[in-house]
Amino acid sequence: MTDDILLIDDPAPHVRRLTLNRPEKRNALSNALRARLFEALEAADRDPEVRVVILRGAGACFSSGYDLSRDAPRELPFHTAAGAGQWARHVVEGAFRIWDLATPVIAEVHGWCLAGGSELATACDLVYVAEDAQIGYPPVRMMSPPDNQFHAWLCGLRPAMEMMLTGDAIDGIEAVRVGFANRAFPAAALEAEVLRIAGRIARIAPDVQQMNKRSVHRAMEIMGLRAAIRAGTEIQALALTTESSRATFAKVRENVAEGLSARDKAFGDYRTKGQD
Repeated sequence: MTDDILLIDDPAPHVRRLTLNRPEKRNALSNALRARLFEALEAADRDPEVRVVILRGAGACFSSGYDLSRDAPRELPFHTAAGAGQWARHVVEGAFRIWDLATPVIAEVHGWCLAGGSELATACDLVYVAEDAQIGYPPVRMMSPPDNQFHAWLCGLRPAMEMMLTGDAIDGIEAVRVGFANRAFPAAALEAEVLRIAGRIARIAPDVQQMNKRSVHRAMEIMGLRAAIRAGTEIQALALTTESSRATFAKVRENVAEGLSARDKAFGDYRTKGQD
C-alpha cells in the first residue's frame, strides 16, 4: 500500500513497515504526515497479523524534525487541550500514543534524526541506527528545550546535559554508548539487521509480547518518566516566552532556511557545515 507521504509494506511475516516519504523535505513531520503515521500505527496495532512495526524514513535521512513551514497548532492529528504549551503537550501525547500500543515499534534511523525526528524515534520501543547517523536537537541553541524531554531518562545526567547545552549532534555509535539507541550498524547493513531483529520479535505471540513491553514501561512510569516528561512541556512553554526564542521564531517565519542557518552559523554544523 502506498500514498504520497507514507509508504506501508509487509517485508516479512508479521512485520509491518512504515516509511516516512517526504525525501525532498528530509521527511519533515508535517501534521498531515503525522496524522497518516498515527493512523497507520493504530491500524497495525488492531491487525492480528502484525506482531512488530518498523518505522523508517525514505531518502537520505530518517527525519529532520517538524515541518516549520506551517503553523504547527493548526490541523493537529488529534485533539490536545488548547492554551500555552499546547504544541509540546501534543507532541508528548503523541509519543505516549506510540508508547501505549500493544505492538512493539522499532525505529530504523539513518542520516539526520533531528529535533522532532529524534522525539519520534525515542517514542519507539527499540532504536537501531546507522553508524554514521546524526542525532541532535539544535533548537536548544536559540528556541527552547525539547517538546519531549527524553534526554535525561535515556542518556543519563552528563550526556543529557551536554546535548541540551550545546545542541550538537551525535553519531550512531555515540548514540548507542549514551543509551539513545540499542545498536549501531554500518548504513548498508541497517535494513537487513532491523528486519532480522524484527523477525525474532515476531516469533513471540502477541498476547505475551504486549505484556513484556508493558512491564518495562510500567517500571519506567513508577520511576516517574511519564510525569517528568509531561512536566517538561511547561518548561518548554515558558522558554518560548523568552526574548531569544521570540526573535528566533520571527526570523524563521520570515524565511525558514535563513532562520535556521542563523541559529547554526556560529557552530559551523548542520546546514552551515563547511560554510565560511
